[in-house]
Amino acid sequence: MAPSTLATKIHPTALVDPAARLAEGVSVGPFAVIGPEVSVGVGSVIGPHVVIDGRVSIGSDNHIFPGACIGLEPQDLKYAGDDTEVVIGDGNRIREYVTINRATASGERTVLGHHNLLMAYSHIGHNCRLGDRIVIANGVAVAGHVDIDDRAVIGGVLGIHQFVHIGSLAMVGGMSRIDRDIPPYAIVEGHPGRLRGLNLIGLRRSGLADANNGAVMKELQLLWKLIYRSEFPLSEALAQARLQQLSAPAEKLVAFLENSCKQGRRGPLPAQRQ
Repeated sequence: MAPSTLATKIHPTALVDPAARLAEGVSVGPFAVIGPEVSVGVGSVIGPHVVIDGRVSIGSDNHIFPGACIGLEPQDLKYAGDDTEVVIGDGNRIREYVTINRATASGERTVLGHHNLLMAYSHIGHNCRLGDRIVIANGVAVAGHVDIDDRAVIGGVLGIHQFVHIGSLAMVGGMSRIDRDIPPYAIVEGHPGRLRGLNLIGLRRSGLADANNGAVMKELQLLWKLIYRSEFPLSEALAQARLQQLSAPAEKLVAFLENSCKQGRRGPLPAQRQ
């Protein structure tokens, strides 16, 4: 019988605990270390010198590059050895020396969704929740309890404060300081970070710009002017927006800002002064 094309390959120098669960087609490189509570899905590649320890679930078709460390204790002085975990979806690319810490308190998770790119030396702190198709560039430090929604793009060499929420399709310029919530579809840059406008390129690439023959794009542009370019304070602008019949993308923007104002730990980022 011909050998399976999905054979698991473990380099002789790798240290893989016998209790670890490696699916078919997993490849483990030289000097990698995999602990007993780790599970890795079909076809994932674990590069040289990668360390995966603690309770970690990794989906299929992930590629984890040399030196990454996943699932180690959170960098949180409140951590008391509780049973926490990291959950990673499918199709992610986790580049060299990325660190992803597990959560702090019992039963909590740090979560990374599907098809994300985390570039070299980026850090994902405890209790973070990242969605799908996010790009995080080199040297980004994401503090604990940060939420990043689908298809956000985070430029390099910057810090994100704990408890910040970044909306879908947001674009953050490199070397910015992010200490408050960023709404969906926004472009942000600066130190301190400030909203610069709508992420028009991201909206076009997502297909939203062409939705309903361009009506959605026009609606978002008018809504942005109402919220950030009118004489109304933010609360009143949002109340004015609620008098309109909103499309799903516009509803997402308004609901995000309402939640950030009322329940968010950091509050929304202000716009650049004109």
